Amino acid sequence: MRKILHAFKYDRRRSLARPLGRMIREASGNLLADADCAVPVPLHPWRRIRRGFNQASDLARQLDVPVVQALWRVRPTTPQAGLVAAARRRNMRDAFRLSPLLSRATSVRMLENRVVLIVDDVRTTGATLEACARVLKHAGAREVRAVTAAIAHPPGRS
Repeated sequence: MRKILHAFKYDRRRSLARPLGRMIREASGNLLADADCAVPVPLHPWRRIRRGFNQASDLARQLDVPVVQALWRVRPTTPQAGLVAAARRRNMRDAFRLSPLLSRATSVRMLENRVVLIVDDVRTTGATLEACARVLKHAGAREVRAVTAAIAHPPGRS
């Protein structure tokens, strides 16, 4: 799975979004059933430009749930790979906010009192997902859930 995700993310093998999305749908069951929208974890704009796409957005589009680009990464965080849990939480602190491109009407219609699904490629400690969930709850989401294509062991654990 590590090789597949690296090919998807770093070798720009975007065709892998479809089978990875299918895996997420099959593994997630009821998490997707009543979700009102999917919110991909955003990349910082500079990283998005360098990579050419956001892998979380590609995955979110495979889930048969309306996709809302509701979050904005406001600072360029260090890559999480290799960081221990406490460092990951510090790295993600105040890294996200509601997108400045999200209209108030869309925010009300898609987020307030809704079930929102955060989508990312990998969960290790959950620090990124927690930081995103905090912003979405503050925006009025009734419930925030998260799905990922893979779960990795934190550094130092097998």
